[in-house]
Amino acid sequence: MKETKKILILIPDGVGIKNYLYSNTFKNTSASLSLFHNFDKETLSYIHKHVNVELYFEIPVYKESLKEKFLRELIHLSRLKLNAVKVANPTILKFWKSNHNSLKLKLFYFGVTLASKFVYTYKKILKFEKKYNKYLRKNPFYKQVSEILLKYKPDVIFCTHQRALKAPTIFAAANDLGIKTITVIYSWDNLPKARLSLKAEKYLVWSTYMKEELQLFYPEINPESIKITGTPQFEFYMDPKNIIEKEDFYRSYGLDKYKQIICFSGDDILTSPYDPNYLDEIASEIVKYGKTEKYQIIFRRCPVDISGRFDWVVKKYPDLIIEIPPLWNFNSDIWSAVYPTFDDVKLLTSLVYYSDVVINMGSTMAFDFGMFNKPCIFINYDYKPDKNWSVKTIYKYHHFRSMPSKNAVFWLNDRSEIVQVINKAVNQPNTTINEWFKIVANNVETASSNIIKELL
Repeated sequence: MKETKKILILIPDGVGIKNYLYSNTFKNTSASLSLFHNFDKETLSYIHKHVNVELYFEIPVYKESLKEKFLRELIHLSRLKLNAVKVANPTILKFWKSNHNSLKLKLFYFGVTLASKFVYTYKKILKFEKKYNKYLRKNPFYKQVSEILLKYKPDVIFCTHQRALKAPTIFAAANDLGIKTITVIYSWDNLPKARLSLKAEKYLVWSTYMKEELQLFYPEINPESIKITGTPQFEFYMDPKNIIEKEDFYRSYGLDKYKQIICFSGDDILTSPYDPNYLDEIASEIVKYGKTEKYQIIFRRCPVDISGRFDWVVKKYPDLIIEIPPLWNFNSDIWSAVYPTFDDVKLLTSLVYYSDVVINMGSTMAFDFGMFNKPCIFINYDYKPDKNWSVKTIYKYHHFRSMPSKNAVFWLNDRSEIVQVINKAVNQPNTTINEWFKIVANNVETASSNIIKELL
């Protein structure tokens, strides 16, 4: 009789719940599933409704030593510097945080920056990574994790995010115990950011493009260990059950069925600090040109942005802007308890399905809307001069080089063009977004089955 495979799913935080526990990845599998987590009881109860998890193991408290942190940040900065040179793109260095408030942190990161001047070859980076992995094994956390893994004895441990702080030690312990280790690269823009901190036997990526990037930025990884599976996050759009009935959707949110829907999807405050101002200008131009009888704006904020920074503009246009907040569970005291509910999957799918166009600052939402052949407008002008931020930097980020042509989206290059560009996008929505999407994400329809095959 064939033994049941034991899969330990490592979910360092709530962002992995939607893509891997709500999707079909672990549905109808004969494997025995266990969860390695830091969730609260309410979150575990909610998860259990959607996936058949047999055992739950709480991740012990991890206290990073000063040496671990120094080496981790040194490796990060050194890789960013080399990556920026390797692809001739200085914007990669923007992913190094240099503004720290406390004197202690300023001194610490000054030391990291100074040390990085002496780490100028890839060979030296790999040397420091070996040191880092030695220090991981000296942390008491390593022993605690090893004891849990020895007790449960999983066949494979699967991590849903490659940059989680606790993951490198957990994977180090698993590797030392002969347990197969597999991780996904969480998103299409992650690899140039030099945050792949764990060593795995297999790396699951979205596409051929991502595999080539992984080989480019991490040449020490064996190409045979990089598997192109796709990502399950787009599968939700292919299930009609996730689309709320039109009458119910419109009634629930007070939408006008005779008006076309512009979705404004907010970014986080670091990506786009002037998002509320852009929303204000879009609404103002629609009012100015008498288009309020034709259009209504749905505003969906970035789920983890609970700053309230958009409140003033939503209140300013009560008859034009309808805010539909993401249906996420949010516990400000427990970061791991921040996760999308399954109702938010249906809400987002329906929002994309019923909207006519989405406007944002270079967001992945372009691909979500592309699933229903809906056009996307990228904001491409500065709200005001700011020496610390410019839209010109955003679109120079390395992941935008995957765009096959500028025709993949519509471009909003000036406030004066707002109504004109919206009209064109709605009336002539032809773009090459799907060509871009096919480069970034392969195997859209089979991602879940591809992932579980690799795990088994």
